[in-house]
Amino acid sequence: MAVSQVQSYPDWLAQLFGFIGVSLPDDFLLFQWAVILFTAIAIVGQAAVVFMVLMERKVLAWLTQRIGPNRVGPFGLLQTLADGVKLLFKEDIMTRDQDKLLFTLGPALFFLPCFVVYALIPFTSELLAIALPTGALLFFALSSISVIGIVISGWASNNKYSLLGGMRSAAQAISYEIPLVLAVLAVVLYAGTMNIRDIIEMQNNGAFGFPFGFISWFSIWLFPLSFIIFFISSIAEVNRIPFDLPEAESELVSGYNTEYTGMKFATFFLAEYAALFAMGALTVCFFFGGYYSPLGGLLSETLKIDVILQSLIGIDGFAGLVRQLEMISWMMLKTYIFIFVAMWIRGSLPRLKPDELMGFSWKFLIPLSLINIFMIAIQKYWHVTSDLTFGLAWAAVLVLGVGGFCVMMSRHFTAKLEERFKPALT
Repeated sequence: MAVSQVQSYPDWLAQLFGFIGVSLPDDFLLFQWAVILFTAIAIVGQAAVVFMVLMERKVLAWLTQRIGPNRVGPFGLLQTLADGVKLLFKEDIMTRDQDKLLFTLGPALFFLPCFVVYALIPFTSELLAIALPTGALLFFALSSISVIGIVISGWASNNKYSLLGGMRSAAQAISYEIPLVLAVLAVVLYAGTMNIRDIIEMQNNGAFGFPFGFISWFSIWLFPLSFIIFFISSIAEVNRIPFDLPEAESELVSGYNTEYTGMKFATFFLAEYAALFAMGALTVCFFFGGYYSPLGGLLSETLKIDVILQSLIGIDGFAGLVRQLEMISWMMLKTYIFIFVAMWIRGSLPRLKPDELMGFSWKFLIPLSLINIFMIAIQKYWHVTSDLTFGLAWAAVLVLGVGGFCVMMSRHFTAKLEERFKPALT
């Protein structure tokens, strides 16, 4: 792979440092900028994870008509900080029969990939630590490594419940990684690139075939089935309810992290929320326009906020900085909407049985993903050729195919439900 030319830091960064009276050296090039940017993203990412813990407790309390955390700090805002301090001072207990090296290494192997993938997520057009032409491929390669840490932790704990949790996690990751990648493959096939930032730019520029104002900022109009498959599979990948079998409390005590205490347990906790945030951000990048505004244009350009700041402060050159701040605001807002949906699902759905979880992927999601890729390929051909007869014929085949598949799956699940509830009905 050819290495891109070394670029200097963005202009808005120089403007920001100039405002505080610091001048950047001339040799401050792409590598230094990438290191600083990745460090900043990691710190902000951990802060976002800490906020997500409190957010989930508040959301679940709201869904179940409870108050939630309200003791530590105003409105309970410092509860997560108090929990972190508590875990920091807890004793690190290890039994005599555990593999101490692997027991310690497991949480780190799970934690690191969940945060490293943040470097591949474009939070703005310039706020991207590593811009690769194969960014989507590398994202899934790194995210799939984290399951190794879970399996190692389950085995090293010398506990049957932990081992079962680790094995369940491995089987679940293999099963749902396939439809997850196939759903993104449909988007990559249509876009012609695996660069995440390029896919976002294509959505904003109407290159996906919808240059009609409001609906040109996202691609879900083209990929509704890909979005549904991706979102369901991403929830399963991060072990969220109803797919939390690796740590099912009613069956496995706490699953693969049963024997962990203190900060090692907190490491698993943080990594799970970091993975949820990363999957939510990737959902936004592929299907909902990434960091671009859904209002058809950036508010900073419409409201001329940089001009207002110039008149108030008397310093010119804030246009780039204001633009980046607006982009990251939209990116975070969209991401947290999907995080909220995942929390809503946790408070609404029961846990699946192991056979149901595996069957749902292999018998439903994977065949549906392959059908979706076939449909997107034909849709791409029609978009290029603009053949009306071909388009009408394809629409008829699409309706018949999807309808037949839905009828087939409906009969399958109806038979399963009748089999399950037959003793109760008789």
